[in-house]
Amino acid sequence: MFEIFNETEETIEEIEAMHDVLLIAIQNQRLDHIEFNVILVDNPYIHKLNKEYRNIDRETDVISFALEDTKDITYENYRLLGDIYISIEKAKEQAECYHHSLKRELCFLSVHGFLHLLGYDHMKEEDEKIMFGLQEAILNEAGITE
Repeated sequence: MFEIFNETEETIEEIEAMHDVLLIAIQNQRLDHIEFNVILVDNPYIHKLNKEYRNIDRETDVISFALEDTKDITYENYRLLGDIYISIEKAKEQAECYHHSLKRELCFLSVHGFLHLLGYDHMKEEDEKIMFGLQEAILNEAGITE
């Protein structure tokens, strides 16, 4: 199904909530037989990824690497979606900035990254409304409001 890996030196108590909200997101999208990973990293690591893969020379909050973007990778009985990288430092900074809990920020970033793996995007206003509406619906269903 999916795994959450903490590649930082920090103890992250919110991992269980992230797991639970991703289960709700999977049910919401009516998915079976999928695999993906969520990897929690620090700012230097995500900065390196952002620079190498997106040519953006700064840290970011979340980066998704969707394997289904490459049409020559297919599997018979399941979908290998890809990897979601989340910066714990950026998540803490944003939680403080937006005046909500780290739990809410990490759950939001997890769902956001997951939806990107499925092909959702927010480059156009109409697509943003769909994706952000779906994120909020999933977070609300999970009881993640603060």
